[in-house]
Amino acid sequence: MSWEVVIGLEVHVQANTKTKAFCGCSTAFGAEPNTQTCPVCLGMPGQLPVLNREAVDKSVLTGLAINAEINLESKFDRKNYFYPDLPKGYQISQFPLPLVEGGHLMIPTAEGEKRIGVTRIHMEEDAGKSMHADTGNVSHIDLNRSGVPLMEIVSEPDMRSADEAVAYLKQLHQLVRFLDVSGADMEKGQFRCDANVSVRHPGEPLGTRAELKNLNSFRFIKQAIEFEVIRQIEIIEDGGKVVQETRLWDSARGESRSMRSKEETHDYRDFPEPDLPPLRLSKQEVDSIRAGMPELPGQMRVRFEEEFGLSAYDADVLTTSRELAAYYEDLVAAVPEDPKRAANWLANELLGRLKERSEDITASPIGPKQLAGLIKRIADNTISGKIAKDVLDAMLESGQGADAIIEKRGLKQITDSSAIDAIIQQVMSDNSDQVEQYRAGKDRLMGFFVGQVMQATRGKANPGLVNQRLKVLLKG
Repeated sequence: MSWEVVIGLEVHVQANTKTKAFCGCSTAFGAEPNTQTCPVCLGMPGQLPVLNREAVDKSVLTGLAINAEINLESKFDRKNYFYPDLPKGYQISQFPLPLVEGGHLMIPTAEGEKRIGVTRIHMEEDAGKSMHADTGNVSHIDLNRSGVPLMEIVSEPDMRSADEAVAYLKQLHQLVRFLDVSGADMEKGQFRCDANVSVRHPGEPLGTRAELKNLNSFRFIKQAIEFEVIRQIEIIEDGGKVVQETRLWDSARGESRSMRSKEETHDYRDFPEPDLPPLRLSKQEVDSIRAGMPELPGQMRVRFEEEFGLSAYDADVLTTSRELAAYYEDLVAAVPEDPKRAANWLANELLGRLKERSEDITASPIGPKQLAGLIKRIADNTISGKIAKDVLDAMLESGQGADAIIEKRGLKQITDSSAIDAIIQQVMSDNSDQVEQYRAGKDRLMGFFVGQVMQATRGKANPGLVNQRLKVLLKG
């Protein structure tokens, strides 16, 4: 009998506010350990939390973007558990009355788009960070992250493979970046995922799940889920039972290990946070946030296809991030006559080179106007597309514009037909046997002659004109 995989995801997204959820401490990344703390986020007795309104607005905006319901009244709770990086002994979170409920994301699959339901988005504060020494049985605690505002986005168990889980996460990652509610930098812990994984035979009730904790890269998420699926199937087929537990992924060994038995909701002994009143919003406040919503990735993809005539693939690539989409729009504004060529040079040439350098568009030394300058030189036949690739390489290395490099290196394309004719005549004279063969019907030699002319001109002859003049002159 076949197995069916059931996956639900809990994604912790750090809201990109300047201060923490309930105090005025900075959320800036990279400070010296324990330098961005105060009595509130350290959990000192008698300190009262004050809610960060910007964190509320960003959570509402995220909810609106996934077509969820915004609860005009929600409340905060204390989620009680002991862990060294949780100084208060509890986490301020939301349980029975979250700020956002419902909603969905559409993900691409091999069978077409699939709807993944979202159960809720609730606000909470982050814990600190445990730092384990490489040598010795020692751990340190950095509480700079303690109290940083989080949105916990909980999906329905609607995913049926690791690939679907990754597709959902990529859609969510793209969305929160487009909304500018989070930097979502996975290496900095701003976008972390807990995956609940179980297996069953189709039609059976849900199986016992294991939770894979704190996954922070798409590659590790895929590997961890696939490992867990195989692990559970082998346990059941060997006559055992899957234990409900929390597991950690060991990327070095390519396997997960048990961390602790999985808590049930009642184990946290949630009760209303006595130091915070209910969070009440008006419909007007929600409508105001809705009015400020930026264009979403799906809407932008459709617009790029319709307005610029792009393929679905190119539109998808160019809307991967808000910064890349803005770069393309600035590029098209500089070369409005050729949006498809602009897309090709950005998506295939510039992004390809940046990827080799492990950089993205935000680190590009070539701005939209500079890339537009190169595209214009191709369009007006100053240089060929082949030479343009060399010019682009030089632009990346030197930071100079296309015109300066073309002039300095003498790369201007030869477009004078009389000059090209003279070169062709010389090539024909040097290769008389091949000329006779061509005239005898060996048409494949055309490529040979084109190559000889391009070699003689060091690639500077206009390829279209070379082909045109060769056809005339080789006829004799």
